[in-house]
Amino acid sequence: MHIPDGFINAGTSLGAGAASAAGIGVALRRTGDWLEDRQVPMAGLVAAFIFAVQMLNFPVALGTSGHLLGGALAAVLVGPWAGMICVSVVLLVQALFADGGLTALGLNVLNMGIVTSLVGYGTFVALRKVLPATKPAVSAAAGVAAALSVVISSVAFAAEYAIGGTGTAPVGAVAAAMVGVHAIIGIGEGLITAATVGMVLSVRPDLVYGGWGVAAPLDAGPATPAAQEAK
Repeated sequence: MHIPDGFINAGTSLGAGAASAAGIGVALRRTGDWLEDRQVPMAGLVAAFIFAVQMLNFPVALGTSGHLLGGALAAVLVGPWAGMICVSVVLLVQALFADGGLTALGLNVLNMGIVTSLVGYGTFVALRKVLPATKPAVSAAAGVAAALSVVISSVAFAAEYAIGGTGTAPVGAVAAAMVGVHAIIGIGEGLITAATVGMVLSVRPDLVYGGWGVAAPLDAGPATPAAQEAK
C-alpha cells in the first residue's frame, strides 16, 4: 500500500499533501481537547505497535503480500483523531527510511492514516450501536471495521491513480487488482485488530477509547468523548 516517489504525478501528490496536512491539523486540535495524561503513553504504545507490526508481511495470493495498516486499530484504541496522528508518525518515520516516498507522504497519510481511521471508526461506532456492550462484541466490531477500512483505502489509491497515475497499466486493471488483493489483506487486518483490541480489553478496558459501556472508568468524571459521540 505504500506509494513510492513518482508513482502518482506531482499535482495529485500536492493535492493529497494539502488534504493530509489539513486533516492532521484538525486531528491535533481535536486530540488536544480531550487527551488525558494517562492516555499519552497509550498513544505512544499504539504507534510503536503499528510500526513493528507493519514490518511483518503475510502472503496473500499470486506472490503478493500484505501488512497491517493500523488506522482502524489506532482509532478504536485511542480515538480517530489520535489514531490519525499515530499512523502518520509511523508513515513519516518509514518514509525517511525509503518505505514509501517522501514526495508521496501526503498520499500515504491520506490513504493509510486518515481514510482508515475515519472509515474504520465510523464503521465501528455504527456496529457498536447495534451490538451488545460486551468485550467480544467490541472486538468483533473492531475487526469488521478494520477489514472494511483496508478495502476503502485501496479504493482511495485507485482513485488517485485514475487522477494522476504515471504508470501505463489501465486504471480498471489497477483498481481491480488493488481492491481484490486488499479485500484478502483486510481479513488478516480484521483478525489482528480484533485480537489486539480483545487483549487490551481483557487487561485494561478503561484505556480503550471505543470501549464505552463495557467497563466503568477508573475514576468518576464526565463521559468520555467516545461515549458522547455514541449518543
